[in-house]
Amino acid sequence: MAKVNPGEFVRQVRTETAKVSWPSRKEVIQTTILVLIMTSILAVFFLGVDQILGRAVKLLLSIGA
Repeated sequence: MAKVNPGEFVRQVRTETAKVSWPSRKEVIQTTILVLIMTSILAVFFLGVDQILGRAVKLLLSIGA
């Protein structure tokens, strides 16, 4: 792979960055809200699963003792 000097590298980065299709502000806000909602739902779900499994393990351990 050929080495490039720092100036050429910066020019290449700027050229490639210009090709990127950047999302609009509205799209970013909508996506952020969706991510926050989904992570909250998953957090509550896994909390419930953890509680159920924890109680099942305690029950099994109390039976064996």
